Amino acid sequence: MSIQKYSVNQYSIQTIISWIQSFDIAIPEIQRPFVWDASKVRDFIDSLYCGYPVGYLIAWRNPNIRLKDGSISTGKRILIDGQQRVTAIMAALLGMEIVDKDYRKKRITIAFNPIDKQFKVADAAIRKDKKWISDIADIFKPDFSLLFFIKEYCKNNPGVEENYVFESVWLLREIVNNSIGLIELNADLDIDAVTEIFIRINSQGVILSQADFAMSKIASNETYNGNLLRKTIDYFCHLAVDPSFYHQLREIDKQFTETEYFQKMSWLKNEIDDLYDPSYTDMLRVAFTYKFKRGRLEDLVALLSGRNFETRQYEESIAEESFQKLDEGIHAFINENNFKKFIMILRSAGFIDSSLIRSQNAIDSAYILYLTLREANYLQAEIESLVRKWFVLSDLTSRYSGSPESQLDYDIRNITEIGAKEFIDNVVSAELSETYWEVRLPQQMNTSAMSTPTFNVFLAAQVKNNDKGFLSKDITVGDLITLKGDVHHIFPKEYLKKYGYNRWVYNQIANYVMTQSEINIAIGSKPPSKYLKEIMDQCQNGRLKFGGINTEEELIENLKMNCIPEEIFIMDANNYYDFLDKRRKLMSQKIRDYFFGL
Repeated sequence: MSIQKYSVNQYSIQTIISWIQSFDIAIPEIQRPFVWDASKVRDFIDSLYCGYPVGYLIAWRNPNIRLKDGSISTGKRILIDGQQRVTAIMAALLGMEIVDKDYRKKRITIAFNPIDKQFKVADAAIRKDKKWISDIADIFKPDFSLLFFIKEYCKNNPGVEENYVFESVWLLREIVNNSIGLIELNADLDIDAVTEIFIRINSQGVILSQADFAMSKIASNETYNGNLLRKTIDYFCHLAVDPSFYHQLREIDKQFTETEYFQKMSWLKNEIDDLYDPSYTDMLRVAFTYKFKRGRLEDLVALLSGRNFETRQYEESIAEESFQKLDEGIHAFINENNFKKFIMILRSAGFIDSSLIRSQNAIDSAYILYLTLREANYLQAEIESLVRKWFVLSDLTSRYSGSPESQLDYDIRNITEIGAKEFIDNVVSAELSETYWEVRLPQQMNTSAMSTPTFNVFLAAQVKNNDKGFLSKDITVGDLITLKGDVHHIFPKEYLKKYGYNRWVYNQIANYVMTQSEINIAIGSKPPSKYLKEIMDQCQNGRLKFGGINTEEELIENLKMNCIPEEIFIMDANNYYDFLDKRRKLMSQKIRDYFFGL
């Protein structure tokens, strides 16, 4: 019995193109930005002309699906590797427009010199030079006459031998008859096997993500609006980053703008909030996990293919139902009310700037929870509290840093089975014990990485509490984060350097505070004992030197809200490690109080 999971065949480039034009083979990314630059397209065409190997295409024929009448439907071939090469062929040889990174349609025009058999990206000079065929797509047109072209070319280039030009151009036209290898994966392979095969075949070892497979599957379906869903995902993600793209979209894809999907996302044209700019992976993960109560995107591909997990057969009814559920999930994701209220919840937790968020997976999980709770008719106040706590917990503990899909799968199943509040309470008890707050969290703060979730959550806690910046009377930490205030060393680094402390030590996050730039400049390299004495002096004499604090009570309160130990007034470089230890504990306590107050 054969165990071979694929077949390898040689097909002409023309055959591959005809398959694409007849929709027998799907290029899922055909409407997404083309990543090759023009010079790479030129080099690729040159390789074809020279007969050099250009690698294999890899396609996976969708599983055969049993239809409602009992017959078997053979699925399309989905091109999972080779999209850029095929798109380059269609752009250069057939004159097709491609979509650039800004979703603008443009031509990549490749020129050819029959005399020296050289390819170049066409420019103004080449277009004027009669030695060049300024656009090779012209010679692949059905009405192209090779003999007429040769006569005209030689007339415009006296002294050029007709036979030589004929041979050069004829070889160029023969490119479409060149063979290219196609590795076709068996239809009965599941997504795990397809992924493994891809990894092993790909010489660079580039891993094709489950999200890529899912997007491929969605794009290749027209029966259940998969192609529209794919555009919805792509366009929403682009609009979230660049709202001005809205007007371009109305021009480049007028057909899509007439759909309800476009109307549902049109609110993004005026949206400038960048707290959550989802990728297509984020959208898929949220929509799928929310509606299907599963976390592994490989299951989405199987379900969209019609996989019955019990019988291991493929059924059209399951494919239809799965596309409908995914459609509902995408609609819920892009809903203006859902999206904005979710962002509002994140901001209410103190996460007012994208710089405070380092885990997209944590945001995805929180949005999944939000949509799940709304569907379950939880009270709005309870939704807000649970979502805030879940996001902060997930971010603080790096819950989704390892195997996010496995963790999501575990979490959504438990939320569904035992209830969100009960499950979250259980996780809080297990993950955020007394030991965590008193030992583990202070230990996690022993780092110089400002981007660590621990420091970001601390800043969010300060924002939530409306804390003032270090030594500021009125300017808040929130203001400083939003307006890009300074991160100040409580023990100035130049001061610590004089005592032999290295970069890792003086850049500890427990030595950081948000402050105004003018205060930071005024402090300079003075030790805390000196600049704090000067502030005490200004509290007594009323002559302001650092910020606006003019009473001892205000100063003490400011130090407290910034988690500065009381002993700071008498500390010097010799006490620096003791300072770090004390401040870490104070910061941990602040985060604890903040979390349980969410």
